[in-house]
Amino acid sequence: MSGSTTSQGFAFSREQFQQIIEDTLAIARGIGASDAAAEVSEGAGLSVSVRRGELENVERNRDKSLGVTVFLGQRRGNASTSDFSRQALEQTVRAAYDIARFTAEDPAAGLPDAQDIVSAEEVAVDLDLFHPWAVDAAQAAELARRCEDAAFATDRRITNSEGAATSAQQSHFWAGNSRGFRGGYASSRHSISVAPIAGKGAGMQRDAWYSSMRDAMELASPEAVGRYAAERALSRLKGRKIATCEVPILFESSLAAGMIGAYVQATSGGALYRRATFLLDSVGQRVLAPHLDLTEDPHERKGKASAMFDDEGVRTRRRKVVEAGVVQGYFLSSYSARKLGLRTTGHAGGSQNLRLTSRLTQPGDHLEQMLRKLGRGLFVTELMGQGVNYVTGDYSRGAAGYWVEGGRIVHPVHEVTIAGNLREMFGQIAALGADVYTMGGKTVGSMLIERMKVAGA
Repeated sequence: MSGSTTSQGFAFSREQFQQIIEDTLAIARGIGASDAAAEVSEGAGLSVSVRRGELENVERNRDKSLGVTVFLGQRRGNASTSDFSRQALEQTVRAAYDIARFTAEDPAAGLPDAQDIVSAEEVAVDLDLFHPWAVDAAQAAELARRCEDAAFATDRRITNSEGAATSAQQSHFWAGNSRGFRGGYASSRHSISVAPIAGKGAGMQRDAWYSSMRDAMELASPEAVGRYAAERALSRLKGRKIATCEVPILFESSLAAGMIGAYVQATSGGALYRRATFLLDSVGQRVLAPHLDLTEDPHERKGKASAMFDDEGVRTRRRKVVEAGVVQGYFLSSYSARKLGLRTTGHAGGSQNLRLTSRLTQPGDHLEQMLRKLGRGLFVTELMGQGVNYVTGDYSRGAAGYWVEGGRIVHPVHEVTIAGNLREMFGQIAALGADVYTMGGKTVGSMLIERMKVAGA
């Protein structure tokens, strides 16, 4: 991103942000901080929603923030402000300093080690994350209307709508610390979404769909989003309960991404050093089925979770997280790594562009083929509730989807609960589909698990 950010819809330029960081770090040094870090950011955007063709909401957002961390040896204090005046910078640094003075020493506290900090050359790499969208409120409303209209036009049984929305968001930041790190970039995220309702009375069913991209030119057409959302809602009509059983479960690809998220949670530093995970000491252990590989590419161009460095300024790396089902490494920040006696993996702020693949997947393994592999069981397209215990791995979620017999969908299913244990579920992933979908920064196809309990009528 060039320095001329004010011409891209931002109020502040990169040069102004750079100066704020230099001033903040100088103030921290001046009052006696042994180390300091700061990050300044700005976000701007437009969100427009319509319902049944009528404009419902137009929201413009603009926010800015400066966060400061001050270290006094191994004591740490944090403070923030939305005022960028010199006086406010001084007050914020002083507030962080005063908090550090009265905080207990923490042997793991501190900035990243010098050898882990990203280089200026790496910071300069452009990952193509910033694509501002010059859409105004009228144009955004028209896109949302087209999306909702397409849903209504799909079938007369689409009787209502919770609305459609268009969102255009962009932000930029600059960060630095007293060990030499300086870096920042601009990014964007745009979307179109709709939530149609099918049927009437007690038999009504809703579903939703969206398209989200960094570049608005790569969004699915409003009409395609609307039609697909309507088809999803229609397919849920006349849902039934089923008897309690133990059967194979096929997770739709968008839900399978949540299983990757569960794995990340269980192998992240905070859960590990608190001993609050069922995957303690799992490096070198086979945790996933042996045909599975989990890879991470933080440097993917336009990736939804791409970055050359993490929230601490530590360089990110491409890596194999799991190979042939065997854990190769964790997700660690500098702090959690020190707590564990390990080295940071560059994950302050989370994982980056994960992709779960199976060595058994064939190019033709799209949803139809995956249903055939399921045979008789439940195809899950919606999950409800947060029933995951990461200490034990116990998993229990409300679910809706479709009952499958002979590899074909027989009828919709609602009001069931699926249950299992994540350790067993990870080991019983029998197949992944070629129908890959990216949810956030996680990419995977539909996921077939050999057996889970289904609590029904």
